[in-house]
Amino acid sequence: MYFLRQGSISDKDFIFKLSLTVKELKESRNSLKILEYIKEGDNDERQWLLKEVEEIIAIASKMISNKKK
Repeated sequence: MYFLRQGSISDKDFIFKLSLTVKELKESRNSLKILEYIKEGDNDERQWLLKEVEEIIAIASKMISNKKK
């Protein structure tokens, strides 16, 4: 059925889009590290955000790895 495939993407497109996401997440991680270095903002919030970004990078990277198999 056509309507079921309308929003789907190929594995190659999925990997490409997720790779871009990982790249953006790594840029965010670098920004958070800069904020950490200059001690800008709330320390607890910076640490929490950095932990969340690291976890999302790990999840997205694993998804890419699994899709390539």
